[in-house]
Amino acid sequence: MVRKLKVAVSGLGRMGARHARHFLERTPRAELVAACDPDPKARAWAKQCLEPYGTVIYEDFDEMLRHPGLEAVVVSGITSEHAPQTSRAIEKDLHVLCEKPLSTDIATCQRVVDAAKQKPHLKVLCGFSRRFDASYRDAWNQIDAGDIGRATVIRSQTCDKYRDDDYFVQYAKHSGGIFVDANVHDIDLTLWYFGQDSIVKSVSAFGVVARYPGLKQYGDVDNGIAVVEFWGGRIAYYFSSRMMMAGQTDTTEVIGTHGKLMINASPANNLVEMHEPNGIRREIAQTYYDRFEQAFVTESNEFTAAVLDNTKLPFKLTGAVQAVKIGAAMTKSLRTGKKIDFDELGNEIEEVQKARL
Repeated sequence: MVRKLKVAVSGLGRMGARHARHFLERTPRAELVAACDPDPKARAWAKQCLEPYGTVIYEDFDEMLRHPGLEAVVVSGITSEHAPQTSRAIEKDLHVLCEKPLSTDIATCQRVVDAAKQKPHLKVLCGFSRRFDASYRDAWNQIDAGDIGRATVIRSQTCDKYRDDDYFVQYAKHSGGIFVDANVHDIDLTLWYFGQDSIVKSVSAFGVVARYPGLKQYGDVDNGIAVVEFWGGRIAYYFSSRMMMAGQTDTTEVIGTHGKLMINASPANNLVEMHEPNGIRREIAQTYYDRFEQAFVTESNEFTAAVLDNTKLPFKLTGAVQAVKIGAAMTKSLRTGKKIDFDELGNEIEEVQKARL
C-alpha cells in the first residue's frame, strides 16, 4: 500500500480552503485528515466539503495538533497566527507549510527559523507561491545559465483587482501593510534571482491612498512604490496596488548585462482574443489565485514529496526573514518619509547608531 502523508490545514478562509482542496483532491501522495478554524461559517463549509471525505473538523488548533497520526500542518489563517501556530506545530514534531509571511515582525520570523533549526529532520517551508510557477522557474533557469548576463535590475509588481467593498481595509488590520503583504512576493523573487546572499544597501518607499481612505488608520496605502539598492551594484523597483480595474496584474522584468527577461508582461488567461466593435481585448486573471492556481498545486505536491522522500525543500526558510526585513524597511520608509540605509553586513545604520548611544 502506498504511504500517504497525513496533513491538517489550519485556517479555512479563502486561501486555507484552497489549500485544503489541493491536499484533498490534487495531491495524490497526501491525505487530508484534519482541518480547523474558530469561525463557525468556515467550519460549516468544511463539514459540507471536507468531512464527507474523512477529514475531521476542529475548532481549536491545539486540539487538531493532537489528531492521531498527524504528520504535517498547513498554516493558512490570518497573518498574526502564522508564527505562533508554526512554532507550536514544530514543538509537536510536525512538518509545516506556512503561508507567507511567517510574521510581520522580523524577530518573530527569526524565532520560527531558530525553532526549525533545532529540529533539522522537519521540513518547514514558507509558501512563496511564485517560486512554484512554471514561468518564474523558467526565468530563473535562464538567469542561472547566464543567458542575460549578470542580473542587475529588477522591476516587479503585485497589483490586485479593485474590489468595491472594505475587504482590503479589514485585511490591513493583520496584513502588516501592502509592502509586507503584496510586495513580499517581489522581494522574494529578487532574493531568488539576485542570490540569497544579497545584502540591502538602502530602501526608499512612497505611497498614496486613492480608493480606500480607511487604510490610513492602519498606516497603509492602496498604491505603493519602493526602490531597494543592494550592495554590489544591483537595484530593485517595486510597485503594489489594490485598484487594478482589469484584474490581477503581476509582472516582473529582470534586466541583465546582456539581455532581459519579462514574466507576464502582457497578462492573458489564454490565447483567445475577443474582436469586438470597440477593439480587440483579452481576458486576464481576476485574482491572485486565478493567476497562480497551478503553482499552489505544485507547492503542495513538492512539499509532500520532500517530507515523504526526505529530500531538500526548494528554498531555505531563512529567505522568509530576509523578505520581511526588506518589506518592513519599506513600510518604515513610507511612514517616516526617510530613506533607510544599511551597512555592508545588512544592519540598519540608524539602529546600530542608537545601540551605541
